[in-house]
Amino acid sequence: MDLTEATEGSTSFLVPVQDNTTQFPPGSAPIFFNRRMAINRTITVLLLSLLEPSDYLDAMGATGIRGLRVSHECGIPVTICDRETSAIDLIKENVQRSGLPITIVQRDVNALLSEQSFDAVDLDPFGTPQPFVDAGIKGTRRFLFVTATDTAPLCGAHLKAGIRRYSAVPMNTEYHSEVGLRILLGFVVRQTARYDRGVEPIFCYAREHFARLHVRLLRGPQAADNSLKQTGYIHQCRKCPYRETEAAILSSSRTCPHCGEPLQPIGPVWLGDLHNRTILADMRARVATMTPGPAKELVKLLDTCMEELPFPGFYDYHLLAKRLGCSPPEIATVLSRINAEGYLASRTHFSGYGIKTEAPLAVVLDAIRSQS
Repeated sequence: MDLTEATEGSTSFLVPVQDNTTQFPPGSAPIFFNRRMAINRTITVLLLSLLEPSDYLDAMGATGIRGLRVSHECGIPVTICDRETSAIDLIKENVQRSGLPITIVQRDVNALLSEQSFDAVDLDPFGTPQPFVDAGIKGTRRFLFVTATDTAPLCGAHLKAGIRRYSAVPMNTEYHSEVGLRILLGFVVRQTARYDRGVEPIFCYAREHFARLHVRLLRGPQAADNSLKQTGYIHQCRKCPYRETEAAILSSSRTCPHCGEPLQPIGPVWLGDLHNRTILADMRARVATMTPGPAKELVKLLDTCMEELPFPGFYDYHLLAKRLGCSPPEIATVLSRINAEGYLASRTHFSGYGIKTEAPLAVVLDAIRSQS
């Protein structure tokens, strides 16, 4: 296997040579490594440097880069697990080159987590994390991190696959990226509640081709009940942009007040806030101290998430302007007009054209078409 050296953050490591002429270069190598997920890994390092867990499991190591970075850049005791011999051989070589005190385990992670627990567990599989979430919950003492790259099932493009994997009904809406993230988080909450534990979101976001959860697991039936109270449904009209939310275990039948059509329930989903704003502020403050400095898109992501309102769903105001037959104003103008009517409004990290607001749909439409 041909290897080449790469550097991420302040950590150097070896990765298999990829064929960059293919449509998806990471898939051309014998061991998976996706350079585009660097921001995902940097956020993990940044967050763990604040949370300071007593130990950390990189559950699907592949090249071992995530665990290597956590050990080198956070100084946290790390275990890297993978079941493939070729991956384990590369992880051993990377660990030996680094001189870091990392434990390496060749095992199926479901089996490992049935026997051993870790303060922080990171599930970052290729595709859906669904087969590993239950074991991840049982093997996590405090912090569970989950990546999902099966965005088509989560967001409603592959409806039946989404229903099978996550026991939820998605819908391919204008805010489908948020639907996917909230379905994933709702699934984790329901799985966790089975063990009388609750979930506190720390930093949950969606970007490009993946959704990422960073959550704290809380112990006790009351914590489980409180988390379940924040799950429910987004009821979306299929003919117009109207939607409303319902906190419930089972959805009710509802009708659109604008066009009289039955509303389509999406979920169950997580309806609560996706972020711990205090921790986000601490992350943003620490960004300036990182060496080398983080990419501009990380700073922008943190800034946007800090200001993002917690309401489920957002409006793509360009699509609304097209529906109204008018030219869209600047997004700052639309937000200001909504604020002037007495409602909260913010941008969202899910879309550059997205607006989150508590305002009624009519107020949003007036803010877009107003020429004053």
